[in-house]
Amino acid sequence: MRCALATLIMLLVAQTPAAAQEPTPDLSQSIAADQPLATGRATLTTGHVDIGPRYVDDRWALLLHDGTQAQLAWRDPDETLLRVSDAALQTVPDDPTYAFLGVDAGKRVYVVPQTQNQDVVWLGWNTQDPRVMQTIDRGVTLTMLRVDGPGTLTTYLQSGNFGAPQPLWRSADSAAQPFWAEVNTHTHANWVFTEPGVYLVAVQVSADLITGEKASATGTLRFAVGDATSADEAFAATAEIPVPDGQAAPGQDRADADDSAGGSQPLLITALTGTAVVLALGLIVLVLRGRGARRRAEQERRTSPSGDQS
Repeated sequence: MRCALATLIMLLVAQTPAAAQEPTPDLSQSIAADQPLATGRATLTTGHVDIGPRYVDDRWALLLHDGTQAQLAWRDPDETLLRVSDAALQTVPDDPTYAFLGVDAGKRVYVVPQTQNQDVVWLGWNTQDPRVMQTIDRGVTLTMLRVDGPGTLTTYLQSGNFGAPQPLWRSADSAAQPFWAEVNTHTHANWVFTEPGVYLVAVQVSADLITGEKASATGTLRFAVGDATSADEAFAATAEIPVPDGQAAPGQDRADADDSAGGSQPLLITALTGTAVVLALGLIVLVLRGRGARRRAEQERRTSPSGDQS
């Protein structure tokens, strides 16, 4: 029992996602419940954009909150292109602190910065949709499932100029990488792309709800990195999204989950029926054996010499 308990504790600790520490507490904002869901393709080049969960027709979804225009709106990430222009180019410093980037010092990389650059799209995340805040239990888990692109992507936080970087997502690591974000938070991070080109980033947002249910949705962020990268190529790109162990498949809704639960009932009924049949056959065999034994005993009494009278 002690060994089993210790193993369970180790597994729970190993599966706990890293918590993204809020480095910029002054990023206050509120989101109205009636903000529209924009339709059609859009290319966002500069301005404020957040990844975030929201309910669409009573379904949990991962969307982009578009603050680049006067009319705030939510967008489907698969229909939205985040263009990272050459204005994002920065030089990797000669500092071992940034060795986690996996890039040689002096190399030029594309950086969507944690602190807003007015010439570059400004990407973060929030958990501030009113209905989301009312229904989730404490916070959400954001997981990078996969990155397809010509180079690597690293997302990290850094508190001030002297704080140690906190890597959150590294495409160089093949495993799914989750981190925790509290309810009603708004955070921005550094996004570092090592090469120009098209990047597709599969992200999952999941949460425990106050009802005891679980919610999960997946979206693909589309990046066109570099001025020379074609928007048409970026919109046409496709990628297979893997499903992490223990998490719902991308796009799986509550009906799918109900179907899955309902599908287990026939299996249970079949198993119980099989068990009943085996028990019935066993009982029949025992009854037949008992009858046969009684017949043999009666026959032996009739044929035994001690049974004759004179």
